[in-house]
Amino acid sequence: MEKLLQTIIEPLVDHPDDINIRKEEHASSITYHLVLHPDDVGKVIGKHGRIAKAIRTIVTGANNEKVKKVFVEID
Repeated sequence: MEKLLQTIIEPLVDHPDDINIRKEEHASSITYHLVLHPDDVGKVIGKHGRIAKAIRTIVTGANNEKVKKVFVEID
């Protein structure tokens, strides 16, 4: 899943080397924390959060573990 997030986010940002994806697993959920260069945060969120919502939709659809919910947080 980290590879999928990396593939989606890289073309959107100006500093692809600064992308850091951290996985935090809980009993009933998985949270992916995206740490980006400060200049790139707005580009990944998009107007009114449209790009972030689309990324979350893709990650939720690609979730192999249907028992656990998947969350994506952009830091």
